[in-house]
Amino acid sequence: YLLKPLKKEYPFLKNSDSSSLQLVNEFLNQSWKNFFKDKTGTVGKPRFHSRRYLKPSYTGKSIVKIAGRRYLYLPKLGYIKTSKTGVLKDVKIKRYTVSLEPTGKYYLSIQAEVKEPEKLKKTGRQVGIDVGVADFAILSNGLKYPTFDATYFEKQSRIWQSKYSRRRHQAYLLCEQDKNQKVLNPRSLESFSNWQRARQLKASYQKKVANKRKDYLHKLTTHLVRQYDVIAIEDLKVKNLQKNHCLAKAIANASWSMFRQMLEYKCERYGKKLIAVNPRNTSRICSKCGFNSGAKPLEIREWTCPNCQIHHDRDINAAVNILHKATLSGQELAVVNS
Repeated sequence: YLLKPLKKEYPFLKNSDSSSLQLVNEFLNQSWKNFFKDKTGTVGKPRFHSRRYLKPSYTGKSIVKIAGRRYLYLPKLGYIKTSKTGVLKDVKIKRYTVSLEPTGKYYLSIQAEVKEPEKLKKTGRQVGIDVGVADFAILSNGLKYPTFDATYFEKQSRIWQSKYSRRRHQAYLLCEQDKNQKVLNPRSLESFSNWQRARQLKASYQKKVANKRKDYLHKLTTHLVRQYDVIAIEDLKVKNLQKNHCLAKAIANASWSMFRQMLEYKCERYGKKLIAVNPRNTSRICSKCGFNSGAKPLEIREWTCPNCQIHHDRDINAAVNILHKATLSGQELAVVNS
């Protein structure tokens, strides 16, 4: 009901994909409904987006057409060459999103209805997983998976971040100088290509780090779901852990939340079971006799139980305790069932 008067008032809207305008209208209606239904005060009133911090993307409805073997047709954009038309041949496309990344590259994301994947064969195996910083994932059977390492790309990202900040500041000073001197055609920030190049290179290295981290987590979680029928993890509150400023950066880089999200949807998709247990005392209790030896500093990686004299690796012992908590009855569990 808003589109017709808006198109009359702003003729440039007619150049946009009509389905994307309809979706914006739907999102607005849903935002108002959420605002009026909320009784807790956590949902804010819908507000206008800032012109300065616009998100360079738009979403349209299912009017993407497959044109031949190599092309997709999008309204207002025309033909787009791709190698993925075979995957989309027998699926129903529901929505699509066109986005511009800070690297300067455009991406087309498609939401489609697909058939349910086949469930994986049961292996009869179960495992507890303790996540860490030195080693990313430590299993109750003694296996350790190293933390994702992107030192080179992170270093390059920091270098270009510094160059970007310096070059942009210099460009800003020159723009202000032109304004103060009342130059006939004052320069704008967009006219300086050196800081824009630094911005794109900085974004490119940051994107490489993110892509490599996501690829590592996808491979690791897929391997775990294929190998084990029951996976037990800690129900960690990552935001609370990041309040420790000494470990906040390392925890953020480890992406424990993304690791759990991937395990959740993959276990549900392939018919496996994920159990999140209370992390309390998993590092303090002896997995052999159950004796609680108290808190230990992080630098202590191995210890001996004073009750049964069993020598423990701190992380493996915690992973075994996580598995014990998941398999024992009567525990407070947050269970994610398939």
